Amino acid sequence: MPTTRIGVRELVEFTVRSGDLNPVTQASNNTAMMGSRIHRRIQDAHADNADYEYEAEVYLKRDETIAGADYTIDGRADGVITFPDGPVVLEEIKTSARDFDQLTANTIDRYWAQAATYGHYLCQDRDLPELTIDLIYVNTRNQDESHHRREYTAEELATQYAALIKEFASWIKLRSDIINRRNETAAALKFPFPEFRAGQHDFAGAVYKTIYTGQRLFVQAPTGTGKTISTLFPAVKAMGAGLINRAFYLTAKAATRHVAEDAMTLMGDAGLVAKSITITARDTIRFDDEPDEPTQNPYMLGYYDRLKPALLDMLAHNDRITRAVVEEYAQKHTVDPFEFSLDASLFCDVIICDYNYLFDPRVFLQRFFANPDPENCFLVDEAHNLVDRARDMYSAAVSRQAFADILPALKGLKGGRITRLRKSIRGVEDTFDVLDANLQQDEHFQADPIDPLIDSLDAFATQFHEWLEAEKSPAVDQVQDAGLDAFFAANTYLKIAELYDDAFETRVARTGDDITVKQMCLNPSEFVDARLALGHGAVLFSATLTPMNYYQDVLGGVENSLAYTLPSPFPPANQAVVIASNVQTTYRERTRSLPALIAALTVLVTARAGHYLVFCPSYAYLQTVHDAFVRANPKLDVVTQRSAMSAAERQGFLDAFAPGQPPVVGFAVLGGSFAEGIDLRGQALIGVAIVSVGLPGLSSETDRIKNYYQQRNGQGFAYAYQLPGLNNVLQAGGRVIRGAHDVGVILLLDARFNEPRYRQLLPAHWQVTATTRSTRELAQTLTQFWAAHPEPSDK
Repeated sequence: MPTTRIGVRELVEFTVRSGDLNPVTQASNNTAMMGSRIHRRIQDAHADNADYEYEAEVYLKRDETIAGADYTIDGRADGVITFPDGPVVLEEIKTSARDFDQLTANTIDRYWAQAATYGHYLCQDRDLPELTIDLIYVNTRNQDESHHRREYTAEELATQYAALIKEFASWIKLRSDIINRRNETAAALKFPFPEFRAGQHDFAGAVYKTIYTGQRLFVQAPTGTGKTISTLFPAVKAMGAGLINRAFYLTAKAATRHVAEDAMTLMGDAGLVAKSITITARDTIRFDDEPDEPTQNPYMLGYYDRLKPALLDMLAHNDRITRAVVEEYAQKHTVDPFEFSLDASLFCDVIICDYNYLFDPRVFLQRFFANPDPENCFLVDEAHNLVDRARDMYSAAVSRQAFADILPALKGLKGGRITRLRKSIRGVEDTFDVLDANLQQDEHFQADPIDPLIDSLDAFATQFHEWLEAEKSPAVDQVQDAGLDAFFAANTYLKIAELYDDAFETRVARTGDDITVKQMCLNPSEFVDARLALGHGAVLFSATLTPMNYYQDVLGGVENSLAYTLPSPFPPANQAVVIASNVQTTYRERTRSLPALIAALTVLVTARAGHYLVFCPSYAYLQTVHDAFVRANPKLDVVTQRSAMSAAERQGFLDAFAPGQPPVVGFAVLGGSFAEGIDLRGQALIGVAIVSVGLPGLSSETDRIKNYYQQRNGQGFAYAYQLPGLNNVLQAGGRVIRGAHDVGVILLLDARFNEPRYRQLLPAHWQVTATTRSTRELAQTLTQFWAAHPEPSDK
């Protein structure tokens, strides 16, 4: 492996840890931009001083061999002051929204350890016998600046550094042992199936080549290709060859995370000794007996004192670290399960997690993604989902009502901090009032951000955080309950405001008495591109990336990616794709065309008795179609998707399709939970009807996306409506053929599917069997198809 770079700050964060876990709820609203401004202000103040020489951002580094591996440890000291006849002073600047005396001992220890490491490097580079370290701490709430000085001899700094490296070496030895075992077994690993499926070998080869060259690859791989093993297997082989050291398998849904876990187990059974971990969201993995108050939470108190034995125990006994495994050892050692999983991930080869841990600017894993790392690669599953998810991650909204709800909780409370908090809330409300007064209609869009709102939200976030940190009375609970959501919303809005550029618009909307302001990300491509550039190669794959150039564009891969489309591994004759051109489902034609639609559905489900799904573009239209179908077919069993179904209700819906159950017709919405990610094989599903071309519902926000892309590339309607709708159609149709012996029908109920603008976009494995112009023609087509495919019991 090449020399590994590690920052001084990362070294310190990794080793100087003791005492309690700092809870996230006490996180500062301090921002990187604010910290940079404070650094520049302090550094610039030295510019005109002729009494000494001042150097800002002094780069320092050391090459070390630790546990048999080569490291370059580097960083930048904030400032170095050299007096003509006096001491050398190293400045280390830290910022936070907390008072210095409120910082934990753990935090202060890390501050000094980082400064002392820079001091050791400086003493060695300049042959200094001693050094003064000035730890400059700035409270971002009130800009109070305090100086904390310590004098060190070069020998003292060297001794501290040696202890730091020794502690680091114990962790590195653990990781290097894991890597050595992994590399040895990965190099010898064979594909964990007797043979590759059609196209699978080429797919795996393309993934390996992508990692080898550090490129970016978009892959459309139809259902049955074996996408998960086809990406994880070559990634593991690339680790064995020393090309990368860690793979992140990023998903949109929990179900696909389980598939990745199964793939790692499969390779483990084939001889691979490697560690994988699944990161579960903080709120999901939280224990029921954890108190809300962090200072009383036994899983956080003394967390770092118990962390090392907990890690050694879990890593010694487990290679597949699932949620259940994390919870078992977190309970055993009384450590916070979420933070424990993050700390354990540092020793793992494959990290299975949600998209947001890489892409979301608010919650990404800083321990991995604060800086580029060529030893990481990214495998992005179901990449078609990333488009909307990325837009959501880079958008943020606040409403007036959320702030108005805080004021009643402050009633009767007194003190300077409460006065300042009330004032900041009223400042936010005043800003909303001005927006309300200037809002001539119920909705307004503008290209520029609303700076007065950003300023008032910043003031509120600062004051709320200050009060929350300082207040110790029981009143903190009622105020926290009322204001915490607004506080988080304000911080999110401020974070997105830092990123605001011409890919954003601001929406101001009135709903009843409330006003909402949203920073809308219209085009997340540059942000996605920047996040993927943090690693050495990325593969974005899905069964539905049609058309490929659209996904490359909206996901930041136009200039720097390759595209690869695999054929379906299943016999094309087993699937009939039929367009019923006599059915019109545009809004104006729905009522008139309803009889033809119901007749087509009746023909579909009676041509061969079995299990069918009917997908509609909205719940309202679904109800209309459902009711008309039931009136026409009162003896047929139906199940229907409802909005906000519980997990038990969703499972009950799917249970109706279990093998051996009587014929059933299920009604569901395009783009919903039953249109993607469910696996109904064989006789569990023999046909799908898709009503309409799946266009998203008309909305002002989607229209803004349309306008943006119309100006950008002349394809506004396609990017905002047509192509997202088509993906919903393709996903729903993909429920039918799930295995080599599956046989089924995809019925496209909309004349628009026969138009060139849609037909040319259908993937190659959707070979259109027929376009029918009447119910009679449809019946003949289906009869012929099923006659060519006798039921299993007839064979």
